[in-house]
Amino acid sequence: MSRNAELKDDLARTVALAEALRHRKIMGSAAKSPSFLTRAGQWLVYALIRCVEGVLKLLPLTAIWWIGRFLGTVAYFVAGKYRKLALNNLRIAFGREKSEPERRRIAREHFKSLFANLLCGFKLPLMNEAEICRHVRSEGTERAQAAFDDGKRPILNLVLHASCWEILTQVPSMYVRGHKAGAIYQALRNPWLNSLVLRRREKLGYTLFDRQEGFNAPMKFMREAGQIGVLVDQHAGYQGLWCPFFDRLASTTTIAALMAMRTDAAVLPMMVYNDGPARWRLVCAPEVKSTDSSAESLTVAINVAVERLVREQPECWFWVHNRWKLPNPYFLLTNSSYRRGAAFPQGYDMSRLQPFELLIRSPNWLGDACMAFPMVRAIKRGRPDMKITVLGPDKLEELWLSMPEVSRYIAKPAKEGWFAVARRIKASGMHFDAAVLCTNSTRSTLEIWLAGIPRRVGYKGSFRVKLLNQIIREPATGGAKQHHAHRYLHIAKEIGADVDQPGLWDAGSPPASTDGTIRVGVCAGAEYGPAKHWPLERFAEVVNQISARHAQFRWELFGAPGEKEMGEKLSGMLQAPHENFVGKTRLSELIAKLRQCQLLLTNDTGTMHLAAALGIPTVSIFGSTCPIETGPLGDRHTVIQHKVPCSPCFERECPFGHYECMTKIAPEQVAAAVLKTAGITNG
Repeated sequence: MSRNAELKDDLARTVALAEALRHRKIMGSAAKSPSFLTRAGQWLVYALIRCVEGVLKLLPLTAIWWIGRFLGTVAYFVAGKYRKLALNNLRIAFGREKSEPERRRIAREHFKSLFANLLCGFKLPLMNEAEICRHVRSEGTERAQAAFDDGKRPILNLVLHASCWEILTQVPSMYVRGHKAGAIYQALRNPWLNSLVLRRREKLGYTLFDRQEGFNAPMKFMREAGQIGVLVDQHAGYQGLWCPFFDRLASTTTIAALMAMRTDAAVLPMMVYNDGPARWRLVCAPEVKSTDSSAESLTVAINVAVERLVREQPECWFWVHNRWKLPNPYFLLTNSSYRRGAAFPQGYDMSRLQPFELLIRSPNWLGDACMAFPMVRAIKRGRPDMKITVLGPDKLEELWLSMPEVSRYIAKPAKEGWFAVARRIKASGMHFDAAVLCTNSTRSTLEIWLAGIPRRVGYKGSFRVKLLNQIIREPATGGAKQHHAHRYLHIAKEIGADVDQPGLWDAGSPPASTDGTIRVGVCAGAEYGPAKHWPLERFAEVVNQISARHAQFRWELFGAPGEKEMGEKLSGMLQAPHENFVGKTRLSELIAKLRQCQLLLTNDTGTMHLAAALGIPTVSIFGSTCPIETGPLGDRHTVIQHKVPCSPCFERECPFGHYECMTKIAPEQVAAAVLKTAGITNG
């Protein structure tokens, strides 16, 4: 396929996808003719606008400008939603270089400029072109002449939402130099307003093209010495290319780049700046060029050029548009919905890229937290700008910080209240873009909601549905039980992660013994309750049996701080070389100790999941719980379970008092599993 054909096909697919999504949004209203009340409402809006125009026609343009600035001042204080949006956008764009008071000053000036230019934009179509030109001075329009002189080369003007952009439609004589002037429009839903705008554009000599009819006709027009303006949009959703805009990834439309490359057009940005009361400066900026003749590199270059123009007079830019809006549901860029992914300028310093700040609410238990590791790895790989902070119990801080994918940890004391946790999140100084909740409780969701994080993702839970704004659908299992790790990973999939990529489950291999010693960890406790405890004397019997026949075994006892007495008791039963670390290690020290072990003999404990997460083989004894849902995953692990009619009951204590699911497991069975896992076949 030729390069030209590839570009044509690319443009066709991009436009088709964009129009399909747009059509889906309006299908309900477009499927039938508007009702009488709808038509009446549209006519009233049209009549109101014509009345406003009638009043503005009587007023001098300068007076309208000052009236608009007054209304903009009022709007800044009244329109809290849009003020907040503008301030957030300015924080993204200038947070590293301008103080908060400076950004607030720009926001106030922006509202004044916006309303002044909006009102002037209503007045301009009522004036003749010569009269308007007296209020506008131009710069760089010789570039359009140069393109015409270069064999009537087509021009694609990048139209920017800045200052009074209505000027671009009203003074074509100031920047059209020999070309035929055209415009692509998107029809307004109000038929009276749409007809009015089209009549006025055609009166000024524009050839108009309805966007819904495709881009073949506009490109044919451009090839015949045409000049067309295309709106630059950094809110293109799944259809766009994610590239830096003020060092923050923004989904940017590639339509302008594709059209320019298909027609060999000169890409000339057009920027309007304020130049005094009711006066403007129209700038035709230098041509934007691709570095490698691809639509991706040209789109990246367009964002660079636009940013440079905005920086010259930031208050004129349209800050009340959410250019960095988070797509829903897929805000990770590895989802197949994103055809283009991310691209960066040649030689771009990635340290400049602003991070996408994600807060993950950790499960409260050590084992559950370990089972969330594959989810975190998948999420981390989902965006090049991803930065993960984990919120959870203070006891899990060292666990999460041992994971290279996690940048920060917010430790939450056990009895801290909702508002205190929310304040703790805010005090971190991070502006979180989204939060993913591994917990199902309403309390943990309320803490995130109170912290003001805009996107809150999680399973529906019980009473928290109103606090979430992206609910994860339950995975389709056909009624079969699902492992918790897969359940967590399903969250990552539903926000756009690739959960089938290699390495998500790869925790490495156990250390090889250098001196022939086989180091085995033993975790004979379980914080959950006695229903998870295999009898201590059975653990001792296994250790003593194996060591009596195999002198190379060394044993290390592990357990929680509250299990010190249990550790001393077990240690007293052993007749084999061992060290008792029960209740004596911090979590980071436990991780280091486990990494020195060749395997772990354990009950269903958090330490079991930790060992599995570290790549250490386990021999795990299950009683009241279900290994299908919470067992260690992978063929290097052995689960031993004695099935009884009442299991799994998930009780902390046996309701019948006999713990048959545990007592029926024989030491010989466990010892054989340990030897097999250790690679010893001569028992």
